[in-house]
Amino acid sequence: MTVHDRSAIPMIPLSGQRANAGNSMAADSGSTGSGHRSDINMEGGSSCVADSSLPIGNNDMTINDDISSPDLMCFGQYEDFHTIDWQRDVARDRMRHRLLEKNRGRSLLDWLKSSHDAGSGWLCVFLIGLFAGAVAGTIDISARWMTDLKFGICPEAFWFNREQCCWSSNETFYDHDNCSNWYTWPELLGLYDDTAGTYIISYFFYIAWSLLFASLIAALVMMFAPYACGSGIAEIKTILSGFIIRGYLGKWTLLIKSVGVIMAVSSGLSLGKEGPLVHVSCCIGNVLSYLFPKYGRNEAKKREILSASAAVGVSVAFGAPIGGVLFSLEEVSYYFPLKTLWRSFFAALVAAFVVRSINPFGNEHSVLFYVEYSKPWIFIELIPFILLGVIGGLIGTAFIRANIWWCRFRKSSRLGQYPRLEVAVVTLITALLAYPNPYTRIDTSSLIYMLFSQCSAANNDALCDYQRNFTNVNSAIETAAAGPGVLRAIWLLALALIFKMTMTVFTFGIKVPCGLFIPSLAMGAIVGRIVGIAMEQLAYHHPDWPVFAGECSTGDNCITPGLYAMVGAAAVLGGVTRMTVSLVVIMFELTGGVRYIVPLMAAVMASKWVGDAFGRMGIYDAHITLNGYPFLDPREEFTHTTLAQDVMQPRKNGSLYVLTQDSLTLADVEQLLTETNHNGFPVVVSHQSQYLVGLVARRDLVMAISQAKRTVEGISRESIVLFTPSVPSPWLGPPPLRLHRILDLAPPTITDQTPMETVVDMFRKLGLRQTLVTHNGRLLGIITRKDVLRHIKIMSNEDPDSVLFN
Repeated sequence: MTVHDRSAIPMIPLSGQRANAGNSMAADSGSTGSGHRSDINMEGGSSCVADSSLPIGNNDMTINDDISSPDLMCFGQYEDFHTIDWQRDVARDRMRHRLLEKNRGRSLLDWLKSSHDAGSGWLCVFLIGLFAGAVAGTIDISARWMTDLKFGICPEAFWFNREQCCWSSNETFYDHDNCSNWYTWPELLGLYDDTAGTYIISYFFYIAWSLLFASLIAALVMMFAPYACGSGIAEIKTILSGFIIRGYLGKWTLLIKSVGVIMAVSSGLSLGKEGPLVHVSCCIGNVLSYLFPKYGRNEAKKREILSASAAVGVSVAFGAPIGGVLFSLEEVSYYFPLKTLWRSFFAALVAAFVVRSINPFGNEHSVLFYVEYSKPWIFIELIPFILLGVIGGLIGTAFIRANIWWCRFRKSSRLGQYPRLEVAVVTLITALLAYPNPYTRIDTSSLIYMLFSQCSAANNDALCDYQRNFTNVNSAIETAAAGPGVLRAIWLLALALIFKMTMTVFTFGIKVPCGLFIPSLAMGAIVGRIVGIAMEQLAYHHPDWPVFAGECSTGDNCITPGLYAMVGAAAVLGGVTRMTVSLVVIMFELTGGVRYIVPLMAAVMASKWVGDAFGRMGIYDAHITLNGYPFLDPREEFTHTTLAQDVMQPRKNGSLYVLTQDSLTLADVEQLLTETNHNGFPVVVSHQSQYLVGLVARRDLVMAISQAKRTVEGISRESIVLFTPSVPSPWLGPPPLRLHRILDLAPPTITDQTPMETVVDMFRKLGLRQTLVTHNGRLLGIITRKDVLRHIKIMSNEDPDSVLFN
């Protein structure tokens, strides 16, 4: 161990110095992250506030007790691609709260400050729900209009989509294929006959609009907000775990992502808007948190707001407020206290109310795929439901592996150098292959709704081409043989399934906003509908089988293919994301099918078990690993028998930069700061004893020295830097620089014989940035979050250098 005395600072390189770069007290502090610097001030800058009433504590920025000037509270900025110090931020917030409570009874102003502080969290999440609901409603309405724009336009009111245009006419009911007010592009050119020329013109406009939308948003993303691409859920999980990604939740990202998701969905690419809406809601939460310094200046507290924002995102995306809260709890949040649960519930409620008021779906329901099935499921159907779960797990596993392989190829090849060209090529291929098939030509949400729907007398789709006669629209649906239209629809759906699976693999990860929920639901709904039709025909042709006797012997249809589509959709989405509880709740909120919770649960659990048998990571965890984000999954178990001494830095015979509590000059400290880039330094009693005193953060040290030079007279390079509460008497020489109040006297500390299983749990559950390693009170080394992540990689026979830090 190298200890710095007053005379000189030995410049002995820290063993494994680059291995500690990023989030530790022996970490690089430079920034290599990309992003828009205009967003930095919105995501945690350094600010100092003079206030003589501020409390004094371990983490306060007090320069010299003898100064008559007020104490200075400085909020240090975390560097890009670093992790936050959860314990420090939480302690600082508790100290701030105690001060407000102490001063509450002094005056009316102090009482108002305390009351505002107590209610600021509720007010913040209320505003988030309000704005997120308004933005989501606007996105839904705009996306429907631009999607229909590929097929035609409403000349009387060009801002109407197809359904609104038809309802504005004198027709008594809406007929998608027969509307006098809506003009297709061939009709605008004077071609009304159903000829090859009409088809080619429609085909051309479909491709042209798709390319225009996709190319435009790719250009906007690349020029203004590179972080606006993709789903964003993987990065949000990482950010909520305490990682800093500057610009990812900034104003420009919010704007471009909101506009981009409209164009991306309208382009016809195999993607959805639900994942991006979670990102948009978190951007809104991040921007609004700066209206409340309690959250804007404290990264740990801000993550409580971001957790509620993630819940709001799912609430507005699916009209599922309860599912949104559970999604935030199960899938994305790292720290989710009970008060965050309540605020998330309230914010999701407000957002759902706003979306319902806007009514973007144009019906009395606030959900995407509301269904009304008249028949309950029968016990024997649990077998095909579980089979759908198995198929969903297999499809999810295959998709994850294929998509990760393609994304890795994109990153390692020249393809990644031409993102706009890739977007254009993928869009062109998607449009060319999608248009000929009527089930891929329509937007994916409409396809899912069609597959979920129950056949009725008013339904003339090929999927409902059964040999049955409806004498009364309110009569029960009788069982019947499938007609030729159903068989043709099954073949088209099988082709649509192959198309969706293939194109989603290449689409998820390109430089446009793209979600995965809707494509996954579509793939599962196709599989489920096909299985449901097979079961329906099996019951029709063999009603005397014991498994069908009773329920299916009355002549009424006892099998609902739409229910199978709903169960299959949940199974595939579960296989892709590995969600369970939140997914089941989202599905029954999404469809209104509360009575079908048991089939959904059976399919989702089967899907997760099958998927976990081939790999425990869902698509978002796989992308976190692919991008090398420093995410410690709290659900994973560390079962190896290594000790802290096997992981700590420096290793044996290495050197560690430290400060002594009363023997360094200001010149020594400044030289150390100049020639090293570590985020902080342990403080020991002396070179001889090496007993640990505490830990001082680099940013606090730099700001304290800078402030002292401006405010303390007589400070020179020969001034002694003291980390002790008292000054030796008598004192000779220039006045000392007393920094004991920026010293953390209780840093997380373990012994060298602590099992790594315990260390990993500490990092996961306490959100540590680092922990110091001692032996009999003497400092031996340090373990950082990156050291833990690298060790886990090594123990799993993976590349330890894949972990991303600064």
